[in-house]
Order: sequence, then structure tokens, then C-alpha cells
Amino acid sequence: MNSLISRFLNRYSDRFLSRWITLFLDIGIVYASYILTVFIRYNFVPSSLQMPRLDLISLVITLVYTLGFIVGRTYHGILRHTGLGDLGRIAVVNLIVFLVLLSSVIVSLRLNVSPEKVASAGILLVHFFMTTMLMFMSRLSIRAVYNRFMKQQGRQQINYVIFGAGQAGLLVLNALRQDKMFYNHVVAFIDDNDSKINKTLEGIPVLTADKVLKYEFIRKNRITQLIIAIRDLEQSRKAEIVERALELKLKVKSVPPVHKWIDGQLTAKQLRQVKIEELLGRDPIILENDNISRFVRNEIIMVTGAAGSIGSEIVRQVLQYRPARVILVDQAESPLYDLQFELKTQKKYVDIFTSVVFLVASVKDKYRMKQIFSTYRPTVVFHAAAYKHVPMMEEHPYEAVMVNVFGTQIVADLSVEYGVRKFVMISTDKAVNPTNVMGATKRIAEMYVQALSNGATQFITTRFGNVLGSNGSVIPLFRKQIEQGGPVTVTHKDIIRYFMTIPEACNLVLEAGAMGSGGEIFVFDMGKPVRIYDLAERMIRLSGLEPGKDIQIVESGLRPGEKLFEELLSDEENTIDTHHPKIRKARVRTCNLQTLRMKLFDLGNTLIEGNDFELVARIKEMVPEYKSNNSVFSRLDIRS
Repeated sequence: MNSLISRFLNRYSDRFLSRWITLFLDIGIVYASYILTVFIRYNFVPSSLQMPRLDLISLVITLVYTLGFIVGRTYHGILRHTGLGDLGRIAVVNLIVFLVLLSSVIVSLRLNVSPEKVASAGILLVHFFMTTMLMFMSRLSIRAVYNRFMKQQGRQQINYVIFGAGQAGLLVLNALRQDKMFYNHVVAFIDDNDSKINKTLEGIPVLTADKVLKYEFIRKNRITQLIIAIRDLEQSRKAEIVERALELKLKVKSVPPVHKWIDGQLTAKQLRQVKIEELLGRDPIILENDNISRFVRNEIIMVTGAAGSIGSEIVRQVLQYRPARVILVDQAESPLYDLQFELKTQKKYVDIFTSVVFLVASVKDKYRMKQIFSTYRPTVVFHAAAYKHVPMMEEHPYEAVMVNVFGTQIVADLSVEYGVRKFVMISTDKAVNPTNVMGATKRIAEMYVQALSNGATQFITTRFGNVLGSNGSVIPLFRKQIEQGGPVTVTHKDIIRYFMTIPEACNLVLEAGAMGSGGEIFVFDMGKPVRIYDLAERMIRLSGLEPGKDIQIVESGLRPGEKLFEELLSDEENTIDTHHPKIRKARVRTCNLQTLRMKLFDLGNTLIEGNDFELVARIKEMVPEYKSNNSVFSRLDIRS
């Protein structure tokens, strides 16, 4: 018998019972339960019953319930996936029908209709409870039979715990139960709400994290995965739960945002592994959107390096504030095309897309940039164009100087010439006490835009560390190495870095641009530093693998120009508070504009000579704190 049912379910598992069959089943339950109720009321003595009147009343009651089912759509649910929502709808509809029938009985009695011609209130009440119970049992029995026999179809069983015994937790539970690839068994819910502890949800116990996330409980119940089903969970609490789960060698997944659900429905396939970015990020920053809106709205915005990680996110955020026009400048045509396609196809940008201009151009091309400024007359410039890869620029100092220094000078000078109101430059923590060509060239760029800040154009510099998931950053590299089976390479076991999410960094750039009045270098609160070796271990565990066993971590040695830790301020600098708790203003030494221009002229002449050592030596004269680290240019420091 079991094998016959199993073959039947296996063959027809993709098909669902017609809702009309469900309706007729419910109608049959209503009719049969009324007859049974009356028989019980009269102690199963047929002589006490008047059958014609019984048939008439039972038909009337069945008709009223049927109308209730149709209006309430109680028969539209899929029986094998019956949940609390389906049962709740049945209970509400049945209660309403019972109250309607009860009111009819009371009115009939007030009109002196013979009691024998109407149903009694007691019979209606018993019938209501019996009908509701039988409808519940029919659905739950079908679901139980389906789940039991589908479990025996050779599907692999996976045991879960779900963090969050709320509405999202129920959605995850239903999604797991509907999965046809695996038999997903939820052992327990975890919740921090004390009022839910030791209760059950869909028959599954709700327990504390301390009880569930223990080796004994995990081993006893053979749990292999944890799903986080609380979307607004505090960042610190989320990181704590994930760390405990990883220590127990559990795979950790989370629920994607609602707008990413397919056709508004959550499925097991959409549950995704928690990403390292979610653990390194911090609680959301509260921004003064009105302040940013006043800064951006109806302005003509230019973004250089617009196709890069930071530049593209600045574009996305700026578009939310309805600028008059946005000019996107980048020399990389493929990434710029990808950004164009993204903005063109996303609904939220449809209304403003016509005001976006995409230009393939290099900031180091003075004549091309002058043409762009002359044509579009930007009023606000976000200068994100730069070469940022430390080892690569150590090998190509010519390009670092051309783009980071002279590209910035060109765009900054044109901003003054064409009356740009605000110029916001994106800098880096590597400009502080630089140990590499990239950082030193960015420091010169900082010095130049600061020196220009005494005029009508307000020049503002924003300085922050690494951003999570940016092009060329360590996290995409580690992710790729893990996907390839390892090894994961770290340059040094003790190297640490500050991290910030791309949206968070760009939010603060907009805020700093709005609050700046010219000449400031704003330093962002980067939170706590992260040890890169620990980062690699956590990413491996998040992938469901074991560091040192499944994936090896190999030290490759510091790269040219790299240092163990980054700083946001030099020894000669300190900061003062601003009105925003995440943004501080650096006090830095100032430079004379004419003197700096003379030094840049000499730097340009050295550039033409094509001698990298002479070029870097000239940079070191301009930035005395620049000391090369693990680089061929270290000999210049010894000579000096």
C-alpha cells in the first residue's frame, strides 16, 4: 500500500488538486457534520427525528456555508502546503457563517416561528466546532501524508534551525517544505523574544540560542544549516549568531530582500549564504537626507571615474535626489556601458534616465575635459577617477602621476575656470604616511585641491579606507580563490585593514559634500580594524568549508608598497568633530598654491624624462613623510 501511494505521489507531485474538488469536500463535511450533530443531539434515536425537516434544514445550512466558502475563498489554498493563514481563514469564515445562522434563529424565534422548524442554537454551535475541526483535520492530514511519503522518495534530508520565530520564519518554513529537491526538516526555531520561548510554531519548538547553538544539541539532531529569518536584526547580534554557527560548522543562510523574491514568493532556492560583507558592515548610518537633497537637487552633477565601484554608487545615490543632469565620465568603456544598461533597465531610474549623459573620456586629457566642462557646465563635481591598485602603481609610477596628480589638477583647474560650486574629491587612507606610489600621488592631489580652496569653488576631500566588494579588493579575490578550491592567499598573517560598505562610504561622501564649505579633509569613522587572515577564515567557513582542511590559507608576503596597517591621520594631523558622528574633520598642514604649482611643473618635466626613480624621488620631495615599504624605491629613502 505504501509503495502504491509513493508511486502515485511521485508521479503526480507536480500537479495540484482542483480547488473545486476542495470546495465539494468542504461542502460534504458541512452536510455530514450537521447530520452527525443532530444524531448526537437525539442520542441516535431515529424515532425522535423528523427526516423531511432535517433534510431541509441541513440543505439550507450547507448552502449558507457554501456561500461563505465562495466569498471567503477558503478552498483556494494548496492542501499539501496548508499553513496557519489557510486555517485562520477557514476559522474566520466559519465563525461569520455561524453568527449569521445564529442571528437567523434568534430572529425566527422572535417572529414566533415554531422551534421545530429551525435549528437550535446549541446544534449550530456544536456543528460550527465540528465542521471547523474536520476541515482543519482534512487539510493537515493531506499535508502530513504528502510530507511523509515524499520523504521516502530518496530525497536527501537536511536538518535546519531557523533564527526568528515570526512571520519571516513561517515563510522560510513553508519555502523549505515546498522544496522538491530535498526533504527539509526544521528541528527548532530560535528567538530572542522571551515570550515565545518553549512555545511551538507549526508544531516546532521555539528555543533560545543558548540552548540550540551547542555542540550536543547540534550533534544529537544532526543539524547542518542555520537560516536567519529576521530582516531587521541588529548587526552585532547577527555577527554573534553567525560566528557561533560557524564554530559549530553550520552553513548559514539568510532571507533575501522581498523585492528579490520571484513573483512575490519565497522559495528554498532563493535562500542565500550569508556574505562576509553582512558581518563586517555596521548598523545603518542615519543621514540628513534633507541636507543632501538641498546639495544635489536641480544641480548639474559630474562624476569622474563614474563606472568604478565608488563612482557608480555615487551616481545611483545622486539620482535619487533629482539633479538637473548627471554627467558620467570614465575612460573604461565596457564598465560604463554596463552601468548605462543597468540605469536604463531599472524602473526606479526610468523617469530621470534621459538626464544622464555617458561620456568615454580620460581625466588626464586636458582638451577633452575642457570640451566636456564647456558643453555641460557642471555645478558640482565628484572626482572619483584614480588609479588605486597599490602593487600595480608601484610598477607604473608614470600612470599614477598622470592620473592621480595631473588628472586631478586638470579637473580641479577646470572646475575653477567654469565656476563649479563644489568639488568633492575621493581620497584614501593610503595617502596618510604613504608607503607606496599610489598613496603618495593621492596625497599630492589632496594638497592641490586644498590649496585651490580659497576661491569661489569649494574644494572638499573625503578620506576613507577599503570598501567591501570594490573592484580589485581582497574580498572578491578571496571569493574567487575559494570557488576554485584554494588556496586563499594573504600577504601577511598580521595585516589589518579598515572596511566600509560601498553604499555607506558613498552616503558619507554626499553628506560630507553637503556640509563642507571648502578646504576640509573629512575623515570617516571606519569602525574597528579587521585582521585579513581572520577574514579569510570566516569566508571559508561561510562557504561551508574548513580552513586548513578543505581550503588552505597561504602567506604570500607583503606586496610592493604594502604596509601592515593603514592610518586615517598622519602624525602631524588631528581631527575635530562635525555635526555628524561618523564624519570628522582633519586638521592638516596647508600648502602655498604658487609653490605647489612650481613643484608640479618640475614633476611634469621629470615625468617626460621617463626615469621612474627620478620621478619617485621628486614625489618624495613633495611628500616628505612618504617612505617606501617593500619596494624597489626603498633605496631612495636610504640615499636621502
